[in-house]
Amino acid sequence: MGAAPEPPEGSAPNAPAIDRRAARRASSRAAATYAGAAVLAREVEMRMLERLQYIKLAPQCVLDAGCGDGHGARRLAEMYPQAQVLGLDFAYPMLQAARGHGAWLRRIIAGERVACVCADLAAVPLAAASVDLAWSNLALHCMGDPLPALKELRRVLKVGGLLMFSCYGPDTLKELRSAFAARDSAPHVHPFVDMHDLGDMLSACGYAEPVMDMELITLTYADVDALFADLRATGQVNALAGRRRGLSGKGVFGAVRAAYANLRRDGRLPASFEIVYGHAWKPQQRIAEDGRAIVRLEPSRAKRR
Repeated sequence: MGAAPEPPEGSAPNAPAIDRRAARRASSRAAATYAGAAVLAREVEMRMLERLQYIKLAPQCVLDAGCGDGHGARRLAEMYPQAQVLGLDFAYPMLQAARGHGAWLRRIIAGERVACVCADLAAVPLAAASVDLAWSNLALHCMGDPLPALKELRRVLKVGGLLMFSCYGPDTLKELRSAFAARDSAPHVHPFVDMHDLGDMLSACGYAEPVMDMELITLTYADVDALFADLRATGQVNALAGRRRGLSGKGVFGAVRAAYANLRRDGRLPASFEIVYGHAWKPQQRIAEDGRAIVRLEPSRAKRR
């Protein structure tokens, strides 16, 4: 067997390997149930939109990278009525749901300013320097290693364009991870990239003025099965490349339920989600792809006597 390929320079240490086909299947299956279960995604979306209001921006083209059912793309179209909004997702059934949610009256009001594109975040089918705002709500962590997506989003951004994103941090579902670890050595919950590593990635990709912060949002559930149902309904299932492919068995899940039950407070079970927020700008390019410095010579102006 040959040695495993080296991760790209700038990647986060120990970035998880994701089975992208499995992730796409899970997201596709969740298209019909996502809207009714995406409480967390809607809450984070609202907080991102509030942050965006403090940034002076008049975009002509906005990209919602990992748009899901299109809710965020429609909100961005309302926020920037002069902009063309592109919703990109790798699961075609999600885009079909996005088109379905955009009822005929809403399409007339929006003037068909929201278009859908089915593609991967690591291979965005847009021209370089064609987007003023690249927005991504709870999607980058689905890549495992977000570096290729961050590079692509920088490529399609115009100089002076803004990247704004949210994704899960390492403490996400820490209760569930701990409950599984007490009974089973196989991975059941994805590891997530640390906020500081994401900030380092932005710098490695050539973004300017990166700003990172995080917060912990806790949802509560009546039981573990209700948490599992929410995760399945939103397509957030185990898609690790090294996951166990067979069934874990009733014994494992019984032990997980028992371990999780010890965390019950006021009749509810907590589920923690570490939300990492980041934004950065695309600066004027100073280094060419071959490593040579770019020097711009401005014509001198004749002095008036």
